[in-house]
Amino acid sequence: MEIERINDNTVKFYISYLDVEERGFSRDEIWFNRDKSEELFWEMMDEVNEEADFVMEGPLWIQVQAMDKGLEVTVTRAQLTKDGQKLDMPDDIEERRRMFSNEDGASSATEFDEFEPVFNEPDTKNLEYSYVVTEVDELIPLSRRLQYVPIETALYHFEGKYFLHVSFDEILHSDDDIKDHISVFTEYLQGSPVTIHRLEEYGKEIFKKDALANVLHYFG
Repeated sequence: MEIERINDNTVKFYISYLDVEERGFSRDEIWFNRDKSEELFWEMMDEVNEEADFVMEGPLWIQVQAMDKGLEVTVTRAQLTKDGQKLDMPDDIEERRRMFSNEDGASSATEFDEFEPVFNEPDTKNLEYSYVVTEVDELIPLSRRLQYVPIETALYHFEGKYFLHVSFDEILHSDDDIKDHISVFTEYLQGSPVTIHRLEEYGKEIFKKDALANVLHYFG
């Protein structure tokens, strides 16, 4: 994680999706699971506090920007008047913001009753999915059923299991097509949060493309 101290009250840090996964979280969790996004945020803030000496006091303004390969997070401590009232939000924090009250300066996320998810999924449809099996042979029935369907698939061996990565084309496949095909995949396979980036980085490539067709050819 890269950390940049902007000024006395603002710190910015960047975390890649690979780093997010290595910390034990998936993209779906940080976008949709309130508890998980909260847990990840405070884990990162603890690291920021240690490396940048940024003490979490009072309300925090948080701006999160989703990027292609990771997340850029800007955190600003709201300045307080002498009577404890919050001043206006800094000008450089725009509408894509979240405010979390931390009046006691505590770092435990469980103390926030009105905590909103830290991360928001970009407004795009999901075109990539991953599935996991114990043995390659488990893919044969699915390969037979989808042998004439134009779907990009890749196969990797990672941590003792086989992962099938599926990519849909936004032009070739409509939303209904993707839903129909996904229902077929889930009928045969178990979904996995492991991304293609992690598989390419740490897994062993079995078939980089046309995985289902190759499984049917070599194992079917």
